Amino acid sequence: MTTGILTIDLDAIIGNWRKLAAMSRAEAGAVLKADAYGTGAARVGAALAEAGVRKFFVAVAEEGVALREAVGPAPEIFVLSGHGTTDTALIRQLNLTPVLNSPQQLRRQFDALPGRPFAIQLDTGMNRLGFEWEDWAAVTDEVLGAGPRLIMSHLACADEPDHPMNAYQLDLFKQMTEGMRVSRSLAATGGILLGPDYHFDLVRPGIGLHGAAPYAQGAQALQLDLPVIQTRDLIEGEVVGYGNTWQARRPTRVATLAAGYADGVLRVLGAGTNVYSGDIACPIIGRISMDLITVDITDLDADPEVLTLIGPQQSVDDLAVTAKTIGYEILTSLSPRYSRQYIGG
Repeated sequence: MTTGILTIDLDAIIGNWRKLAAMSRAEAGAVLKADAYGTGAARVGAALAEAGVRKFFVAVAEEGVALREAVGPAPEIFVLSGHGTTDTALIRQLNLTPVLNSPQQLRRQFDALPGRPFAIQLDTGMNRLGFEWEDWAAVTDEVLGAGPRLIMSHLACADEPDHPMNAYQLDLFKQMTEGMRVSRSLAATGGILLGPDYHFDLVRPGIGLHGAAPYAQGAQALQLDLPVIQTRDLIEGEVVGYGNTWQARRPTRVATLAAGYADGVLRVLGAGTNVYSGDIACPIIGRISMDLITVDITDLDADPEVLTLIGPQQSVDDLAVTAKTIGYEILTSLSPRYSRQYIGG
């Protein structure tokens, strides 16, 4: 096989969900947007449904198709982007619950799908999605009379526990919802870690299911092994890759791996990044190209069949630090070309 092998540990994902759920008395749902952060929403969703998850969240209605087929008719699937102009048929067909974000979406839902389930998102300061204070005040009685399934908001700075924005949003969310007899939700993974004041009736772990920051203490759920498709010997002074950016300072054994920036191995992950053969670090040399990576394997006793980019030696968050980004981007960049293999569950 000449594509990378992405191994997804369903037991680790389930275990992380259970540990995050145990931090709160609230119900714990699961956020599986962007194909479960690149790990496969159908397989991950089915495993989590079997473990007891009854509320899932996706970004757009189209993401609900594979998830509904995997989890069956009983679990609720919330669509965070709400009810768009072309979403009505899918929402009806798949029994999705749109999270309405504006008066326009509210009117669309009530006109096109009267009596069908819906939720509400409030803007508590992130200025991205959700009803602002004045719009919410104008429709509160109408919305409550229609029986929303959930009222939610989203924290902007939950991964910074001491940031004053957290307390500000918490206070505003309380003001906008106090006394309403509707389930409320404010906390995703970072919000769960902020403590019970932020938990309300439902928490929404997402990135934390995979053991990535801000829940980096969770079990690592991924391993990415990249196959070696060719090896060669270089003499001192020879160069590797586009632009001749790397030159051998010693006789060097080079392995070429079947992966590149088209597979989500970000181009910035060049010099200074390692892949691993067991516990032995092998530095990436030269530029990462679209489909290929070159690696110095001189210090290995034998040519490997695969080298590990993500695994026990190097986490998603480690790569994110090197790339000056966040684990979310590393995860959601994982290529559909990888052969996904599931263990556990």
